[in-house]
Amino acid sequence: MDDQNKNIILASVLSFLVLMIWFVLFPPEPPVQSDTAPATELAQPANPSQTPEIAQPPSIDGAAPTAAAPEEPVSDMQAQIARADRVEIDTPSLAGSISLVGGRIDQLALKGYRQTLEDDAEIVELLSPLGSSTPYYALYGWIAQSGVTADGVPDASTEWEIESGAVLRPGEPLTLRWENDDGLMFRRTITVDEEYLFDIEQTVENTSDQPVGMAAYGLVARHGEPEDLTGFFILHEGLIRMTDGELQQVGYSDLTEMNVATGGQSRAEVMRAEATGWIGFTDKYWMTTLVPPPQSEFRSVARYSPSQDIYQSEIIMPVQTIAPGETASQASKLFAGAKEWEAIRSYQNDRGIDRFLDSIDWGWLFFLTKPIFALLHFLNIYIGNMGWSIIILTLIIKAILLPLAYKSYVSMAKMKELQPEMEKLKERAGDDRQQLQQGMMKLYKDNKVNPAAGCLPILLQIPIFFALYKVIFVTIELRHAPWFGWIRDLSAPDPSSILNLFGLLPWGTPEVGSIFFIFSLGILPILLGISMWLQQKLNPAPTDATQRMIFAWMPWVFMFMLGSFASGLVIYWIANNTITFAQQYLIMRSQGIKPDVFGNILGGFKKTAEAKNK
Repeated sequence: MDDQNKNIILASVLSFLVLMIWFVLFPPEPPVQSDTAPATELAQPANPSQTPEIAQPPSIDGAAPTAAAPEEPVSDMQAQIARADRVEIDTPSLAGSISLVGGRIDQLALKGYRQTLEDDAEIVELLSPLGSSTPYYALYGWIAQSGVTADGVPDASTEWEIESGAVLRPGEPLTLRWENDDGLMFRRTITVDEEYLFDIEQTVENTSDQPVGMAAYGLVARHGEPEDLTGFFILHEGLIRMTDGELQQVGYSDLTEMNVATGGQSRAEVMRAEATGWIGFTDKYWMTTLVPPPQSEFRSVARYSPSQDIYQSEIIMPVQTIAPGETASQASKLFAGAKEWEAIRSYQNDRGIDRFLDSIDWGWLFFLTKPIFALLHFLNIYIGNMGWSIIILTLIIKAILLPLAYKSYVSMAKMKELQPEMEKLKERAGDDRQQLQQGMMKLYKDNKVNPAAGCLPILLQIPIFFALYKVIFVTIELRHAPWFGWIRDLSAPDPSSILNLFGLLPWGTPEVGSIFFIFSLGILPILLGISMWLQQKLNPAPTDATQRMIFAWMPWVFMFMLGSFASGLVIYWIANNTITFAQQYLIMRSQGIKPDVFGNILGGFKKTAEAKNK
C-alpha cells in the first residue's frame, strides 16, 4: 500500500470515527415532553435578619421561615389570580398581561415565533400564570428589614391599583400603587421597549414619623421543569447567571440535587456581586433574566423547593433606610423573550448588561462558534437567506484555508509523481521493512514532500464542522429559517424522503427520532453522498481490494449518518465537498496532473465487476 493511499484512508477513517462518535452522542430526537403536574404557589419572601448590610435571601416556603404553605391558601391564591384585573402588554414583539394580584408579570407570548411551521400554529408562550399547567412568572417587591413588619410591605397576594397607564406599550409606562396602614406608599413603574426588555422602578414614600429599612428584590419562579426541555447535554437549559464576569450554568437536575444534603429541605445558593451581573432561566431559544443596574452591589440567589417543585432565581438589593418624609427607589430590568443575537448584543453594548451575549450557549469552541455566527448573521443581513448565507460562509472558510489546502494538494500531486520510484524502492527492499522505511523517508526528504500533508485540511474541517453544528443547533436565527422549496427549517433534517419518492407517493415517512428515520433519506443527504463519491473519483480506484471496498462504502455511510442532521449542516457539507473538488482539480492541473474523473468512474465499475466474477 503506497503512502498516499495510507494518508487518504487514515484521514477518511478518522473523519468517519469522529462523525460516528458524534452521531452516537447526539442522535436527532424529538423534544422530551414533561408530564410535571402544576405545582403550588410561590409564597411571599420572609423577613431576613437585620444584621447584614444586604438582606438575606427570601424563603421560598412561606411568609415566615416555616414549612410550605398549605393547600387551601394556595387554592385561594389561584382563585384570586383568576378573578383579578389585568393590564394588557402589547408591543411589536410581545403580547400578554400583568396581574394586579402581586403586580406579577405572568402572561407573556412572543409574537414573532410560532410553535411549528403550520400557518395556524399558536405563537410561543413564555410566561404563564398560577393555575396554568406550567406556571412561570416574575415577581417584585420589598423585604421588610426594620421599622416595618412583613404585613407592611406588598406581597404575592397584594392587590395593586392602577395609578397611571391603561395598556403597557413602548413609550406608555404603567404605574401601580399600594398603600399600607402605617404611612408607606409603594409604587411600581413598568416600561417596556419594542423587543424584550422591561424596566422596573420600585419606589417607597415614607409619610410616617419613623424611619424604615427594607431591601428591594426581584424573582423569577418556574414551577416544574419546562415541557419542551431538549435534554441534550451539549446545550445548557436551566439556571444561568453572571456574577462580576463569572458565568455559571446550573441544570435543573443540579438545582434539585442541591437539596439532597439538607434532607430535602429548601436551600439557597447565594453569590454576592460587587458590580455587575444577572440571573435567570434559559431554554434553548428563550430566556427570562433579572438584571440589576450596572455598578450595583446585589445578591444573586438560586434555589429549589422540593416540597413545591419550584425553581427560583432572585436578585436582592442592598437595604435602604428611608427617613420620614423621604422617598427611596430601586431600578432593575427584566429580559423576557427570544435569545436573538442582535437584540442581546444591543442590550450588552447599549444598555450595559455585562457579557449578555454569553447567555447564548456557545460551548467549548466559543472561539469558533462566536465568529462563525457573527459572520453568518452579517451575511444574512445582506443576502436575506440563511441557506445561501451558509454556502457563502463555506466559500469564505475554504478561502481562508486555501493556503493549507494548496500545500496539501501539491504534496499529494508530488507523491503521485514519486510512485514509479516508490515501486522500484519496494522491489529493492523486498521484505526488509526497515530498509523500505529509510528509503521512503530519504525519497520524501530529497523531493521536499510531506506524506502527512494530505490529512491536514480534513483535520481542520472537524472543529469547524462541530462549531457550525453548535451554531445551527443553539441559535434562534436558524430556527424555522427557510432556504428554498421544500427546505423550510434549516435547523431540522431534510423533510423529504426516498421512502415515498420525495412526496410523489401518498404515504408518510418515519418521524425524527424513530429507529427507521435513518433510512428515510432526503434529497440533501443523497446529494451529500454523491458529492463525496465524485470527490473520490479525482483519483483512480486503489488496486488493493480492501482499500477499494473502504473507499466504495464511505460516501454512502456518511450519507446515512449525516442524513438525520440539520439541513443547514448538510448544506455546508455539500458546499464544502463541491468547493474541495474544484480546488483539488485545479491544483492538480496546475501541477501537470490531469484527473480523469469519468475514466476513474468507469474504471471503478470495471474493477468491481471483475471482483464479483472471481
